Amino acid sequence: MKSGEQNPRRVAIVAGGIVSPLGFGLTETLQSLQQGRDCVTPVTTFSVENFYRTLGNGGACSAALIANYPPQKQIVDAMEKFGINAPAQVIANACASGTNAIGHAFNAIRTGRYRRILAGGYDALSELVFVGFDSLQAATPEKCRPFDSNRSGMVLGEGAALFALEEFESARRRGAEILGEIIGYGISTDNHHLTQPNPDGSGPRRAMEQALAQAELKPNQVGYINAHGTATVLNDTAEGKAIMELFGDVPVSSTKSMMGHSLGAAGAIEAVVSLLALQHQFLPPNINFRQAELSLNIVANQPRDAQFDCAVSNSFGFGGTNATIVLRKLAR
Repeated sequence: MKSGEQNPRRVAIVAGGIVSPLGFGLTETLQSLQQGRDCVTPVTTFSVENFYRTLGNGGACSAALIANYPPQKQIVDAMEKFGINAPAQVIANACASGTNAIGHAFNAIRTGRYRRILAGGYDALSELVFVGFDSLQAATPEKCRPFDSNRSGMVLGEGAALFALEEFESARRRGAEILGEIIGYGISTDNHHLTQPNPDGSGPRRAMEQALAQAELKPNQVGYINAHGTATVLNDTAEGKAIMELFGDVPVSSTKSMMGHSLGAAGAIEAVVSLLALQHQFLPPNINFRQAELSLNIVANQPRDAQFDCAVSNSFGFGGTNATIVLRKLAR
């Protein structure tokens, strides 16, 4: 066992940023969550597609629009913009990517490898992805209704979110404002199907159990679960079963009901949502909910005031990639 694992560091969240259909920044996002706002609107354009559409119609367009554009180009551009010269790592692990990035950063600070890390996720909606999910019959033509017995599929969204994470004592010494803590991270792989989760919920359950174990928490010490909750039949059933078996009556909501599924960015966005819930002591709603299928304590349609110290944020992706983080509010 490494020395960092014998004497793990606490990991503070010292800043957070977000842009999504819920709003630009923490204040707008908080307002949308507290109002249970439905921010899903019809798709009217795919601007990430202009190059191909113009080329296909015989028009001329500059190859500079797509030249030299590997997956990490957005990170490189941001680092150059702000004069940051530091190692960068991109994790592409389907819909668990954002949570994996935060969890990986958490472990790197926890074990003493780094003192400060920016971690999060980003994803932009493209026509190819939109059509792909439609061809899988995973998308709905109506409202997104996670955990509802009449759900008919997911809605795609886009966005980005980042946490600035720092070793807790370092942040406290320099007088940084500490917004909360990451205290646990768990991962697992179903090895069941390319796109379908194992229906017994064993994969999600293992990820949640690992995160709780690292956080040294019992399930009844968690006050809120921000579920992956895509509103697809298979995901909601498997995740819901795992939550019921492990947590019982803990309040659950999927904020994808308000903004859609932002794929690689989803875990990071929902981690920020979970932090806001902890800071302001409320439970974000699972809107468009009409009829329960499972015996879950769904935060249906309207936010609730609540007093709780710890929240769980789940992300589960194609290929059976499962990731969970546990957040704790700062003790006053």
